[in-house]
Amino acid sequence: MLARLAGARRRVHPADPHSGAPPAGGWEVVTINRPPNEVLPGGRRPEPLRQLGRAIQVDVWPAPAGRGTELAARIRPGATLPGLAAHVAGDHPDRVVRTALRQAKQLAETGEVLRADRSPIDRGLAG
Repeated sequence: MLARLAGARRRVHPADPHSGAPPAGGWEVVTINRPPNEVLPGGRRPEPLRQLGRAIQVDVWPAPAGRGTELAARIRPGATLPGLAAHVAGDHPDRVVRTALRQAKQLAETGEVLRADRSPIDRGLAG
């Protein structure tokens, strides 16, 4: 199943697609307009995902039609988000994963996490 959610796509699939088992957890997926080696440089997770530690599983594959890279993450079955992330997530830990993926996309494509509340002066863009 694939559905659009707030700029991210949610992909739900079993851990082994040939097993016929029910999905182990929902995957959150974003398409990043960069090659895989820029999305996961040296195999390292982007900082927003790294902050979630071993509580999440991350996967990456080429996007269809050569349109960059798809970066996917989900909370490992039975895992608990670390520290502040657990507090912020409350009853909706998937929101934390979606936010981290959006931030990873922004970092890869623009070099910074974009914030709507930052003025041009704060960003160093003012004349």
